[in-house]
Amino acid sequence: MVHHHAPARDALTIPGPAGTLEALLEQPDTAAAGRIAVICHPHPLHQGTMLNKVVHTIARAMLDLGVPALRFNFRGVGASEGRHADGSGEVDDALAACTWMRERFPGSELLLAGFSFGAMVACAAAVQARPAQLVTIAPPVERSKRLLAGRHPSVPWLVVQGEADGVVPSGEVAAWVAALQPAPTLVVLPGVDHFFHGHLTGLRQTLLSHLAVQPA
Repeated sequence: MVHHHAPARDALTIPGPAGTLEALLEQPDTAAAGRIAVICHPHPLHQGTMLNKVVHTIARAMLDLGVPALRFNFRGVGASEGRHADGSGEVDDALAACTWMRERFPGSELLLAGFSFGAMVACAAAVQARPAQLVTIAPPVERSKRLLAGRHPSVPWLVVQGEADGVVPSGEVAAWVAALQPAPTLVVLPGVDHFFHGHLTGLRQTLLSHLAVQPA
């Protein structure tokens, strides 16, 4: 485990297509060269916010890797302006967040991540944003298929799924991943439910092991 001093944490607003978006930018004390992260939260109509525990865990993993991480609230959540738009508008929010981070850290490679509804949004946004790495955690398969409308991102892609997920069945995720070309990397965590109760440390370690930059 990499231990950092307390990260620099800035509460801010960024421009979005439906008004300003509430956001939280965290930067490690020593940033690794050239990588940034944008993280999308779960469903706004089911209490999903950027403070969700899984989203927080993703951000912690990014900081452990030396990667500045931006979390943000979708339109209509918290202090973000606008109204919920059933996924399509939230994809535009995610693209705006990616643009903001790329302007703030020019020349950096983007890691785009999301959990549940946010995984679906990140997946759809990645088609246009073309991140260096996509991470989707417990992606809702049927909703994702509808939002993607036959497209899928052809970028390096990690899918993390709980084997005991009662919201997003792991079998559906495995079948979906197997049908994609190029196929994402799928990690199924045994005994883990949709919300990773009691398994957030395991999720963090999974992200660290798969996203660490290997020495040349």
